[in-house]
Formats: sequence, C-alpha cells, structure tokens
Amino acid sequence: MAGKGLHRFTILLAACTLLLVVAGASVTSNEAGLSVPDWPLSYGQLMPPMTGGVFYEHGHRMVATTVGILTIVLAVWLWRAEDRRWMKKLGLAALAGVIVQGLFGGLTVLLKLPPAVSIVHACLAQLFFSTTVAIALFTSPSWKRGPEIAIDEATPPLRSLALFAAATVFCQIALGAAYRHKVLGLVPHVVGALVVAGAVLAVAMMALEQFPRHRTIRKSALVLTGVTIAQIFLGIAAYMSRIYTAESNGPTALMVAFTVSHVAVGALTLAASVVFAIQTRRNLRPASEPAGSMSVAS
Repeated sequence: MAGKGLHRFTILLAACTLLLVVAGASVTSNEAGLSVPDWPLSYGQLMPPMTGGVFYEHGHRMVATTVGILTIVLAVWLWRAEDRRWMKKLGLAALAGVIVQGLFGGLTVLLKLPPAVSIVHACLAQLFFSTTVAIALFTSPSWKRGPEIAIDEATPPLRSLALFAAATVFCQIALGAAYRHKVLGLVPHVVGALVVAGAVLAVAMMALEQFPRHRTIRKSALVLTGVTIAQIFLGIAAYMSRIYTAESNGPTALMVAFTVSHVAVGALTLAASVVFAIQTRRNLRPASEPAGSMSVAS
C-alpha cells in the first residue's frame, strides 16, 4: 500500500472538495450564477472586478480548477504507487467524475442555470466528495490494519440497512437541490428530511447497540449520528432564516450562512453514511456465512 504522503494528499483533496461544495452553495444562495461572463473564460475574463456575484462565481471556479488539478495528481499517484488494482480504477473513476462535473458546471453557465442541469451538477459534487472521502479511508493506516470481523445477526442485516441509509441521504440531497433551484416546494424536502433522519439515526443506534465495543463500527455510527443531528438543526435554522428575511431585498448574510452550512453538512452526512456502509460491509459477516477464521468482535 502507498504511504502516509498519499493518505495526507487524499485528505487535502477531500477538504478542497468540501470547500468546492461550499463555494457552489454560496453561488446559488447569493443568486450569483447569472452575473458572470460565459464559460469557458478567456484570459481577459480571468480577473474581472471582484464585486457581487462575480466574486462568488470566480471563487467557485478557482476552487474547481484546484480540485481538478489535485484529482489528476491523485489518479497518477494511485496508478503508480498502489498495488491494489481496484484502487487504480477508483482513481481513474474519480478523474472521470471530476471531468463530468466540470462539464456540467460549464453547462450551468452556458445555458443560464437550467434547473435540471444545476441539480445534476449539485448531486455530482456531493457524490464526488464522498468518493474522495472513501479514497482517504482506503489509504488510511486503520484500513491497512485490516478488518475486525463481527457477526451481523440483525434482521434485516445491518450491512443492508447501512446501504439503504446512504441511499436515502443521497435522495434527500437531490430533493434539497431541487428545492434550492425552485423545481420542488418545501414539503417534499421536509418530508424527506424526516424519513432520512429517522432511518439514519435508527440504523446508527442499532449499530451502537449491537456492537458497542467494536471500535470501527462504533466510531462510524457516532460520527454519522453527530453530523445527522447537526444537519437537522441547520435545516431548521436555514428555513427559519428564510422566513425571517423574507421581506429583504435579495439574499441576506444570515440566510446565506445557514443555507451554505446546511449544504456543507449535508455533504458530510452523505460521506459519513458512505463510510458507515463501507465499514459495515468490511467488518460484519452474515450469521449464515461459515465462520472459518472469523473472530467475533462486539
């Protein structure tokens, strides 16, 4: 396996990708997407006056460029340094993902923010962030130490419920993007939030109850619980800030801050649910599977 340098680089990429999600949410929340030159930029458009929407959109593009360059470096690094073939392929998949994401980002500007393209762009950004977090996990020292096998005796299995929880989080992110781009009203997003919060917290509590001494499962469940609860409160705060500032002329700093924070923690929630699903698949085995060399850790 590759060394600590690669792992630290993946953490840097994940952090920059989260910053990219924040920058994109800032553009949408400040309604800045239509106040900038067309994409791609010419040399003379690279440094226009940094006022209003131009500041947010050009900041977004600068972060996107940085993420793209870092992803290219990561793909090459994984291909040269990794012995695991699937990791090489994952690096190439990440590179393909960032290219597709960039194309959708260009389309959102060229087509003047069409809702469907903008929603896909937002969802792809969230998926790409979760991918970078997963790569950081796969290159970490804890992953190198190997799994701590335990028996999954739940019905339905915790392994399956974890995958379901991650899928519901992603669906909720799509509903949130549709709401921000005025395709759907608030009700579907709120109903989805209740369903997702219930599903995610129930699965996390189940994991903590069944495997209170399993370090990896316990840690993943606690992180998922924490970010989900934070996301719930940020969602409430974002909605209340919209009501409080409804009569203002344009977006206010308070509303933008809560909305952007809500989007960012949404990305963290999806990533935490993906990590939780990965760890349950790796560390838990069905009760029906032959024991072999498995050691139970609970």
